[in-house]
Amino acid sequence: MSKLSQPHLLGIKNITGEDIELIFETADNFKEVINRPIKKVPSLRDVTIANVFFENSTRTRLSFELAQKRLSADVINFSASTSSVKKGETLLDTVNNILAMKVDMIVMRHSSVGAPHFLAKNIRANIINAGDGTHEHPTQALLDTYSIREKLKTVKGKKVAIIGDILHSRVALSNIFALKKLGAEVLVCGPPTLLPKYIAQLGVKVEWDLHKALAWCDVANVLRIQLERQQIKYFPSLREYSIYYGITKKILDQLDKEIILMHPGPINRGVELSSDAADSHHSIILDQVENGVAVRMAVMYLLASAAN
Repeated sequence: MSKLSQPHLLGIKNITGEDIELIFETADNFKEVINRPIKKVPSLRDVTIANVFFENSTRTRLSFELAQKRLSADVINFSASTSSVKKGETLLDTVNNILAMKVDMIVMRHSSVGAPHFLAKNIRANIINAGDGTHEHPTQALLDTYSIREKLKTVKGKKVAIIGDILHSRVALSNIFALKKLGAEVLVCGPPTLLPKYIAQLGVKVEWDLHKALAWCDVANVLRIQLERQQIKYFPSLREYSIYYGITKKILDQLDKEIILMHPGPINRGVELSSDAADSHHSIILDQVENGVAVRMAVMYLLASAAN
């Protein structure tokens, strides 16, 4: 069996296009599994995985937990809000205490950029980055690109517009890396205040007009406004943002072609997407959720297999 080029999944920047294709091929097999009447396989029996979340999460955490249980892994859930972190314990001490319980793999979300990379250098366990600050969110990018591949048969040559709060989004950066490695064309669209100054250096097109972006693309991956990460006001109001950058079914129907609509969740309905757009035939948002379990199963299976 082929294996990943890295012992960890710290970011899409750290892996190769061949790694991504291997993850997708493995996810194809696991997608068949999770659609069977018996959805469990013994692939990670006797492997212990700790979910260590220092930031709130619903979708990512539930998706990882379900993927782990489908693989028959033993699972430990750690929440910073109810832990000794509140008493001043360091990240390394916290994780070393978890490892002392003979944990093989750690899935971690942290508000600090580079936290998973720090752990990977200091402990002996496979690390999966479930989001570090505004940096990367690799499994979200993998499930997004996997969903495009599933719908359009290939990612290569497709035009993907990432629309919304690019500046504060770890999803955007990971998606750009993944899409570029698989040969897609990428455009980012949003208010100038929410587009990083360096963004064009990543080899992406930059567009400020939503209608031009939608006319250009095959796929629109729409991001929410990350209000919890904004220290200052980047636009006058959510209502004004919605007027200029909100996607409605009417806007989609006016296009002279069919495009695919994606969103990593949670959706702020009425802001970046109207309900009739989010629930329309253009949307593959619920497919993304299902694919997230299969892709995360594939990542954990491949990392555990390489460790043995």
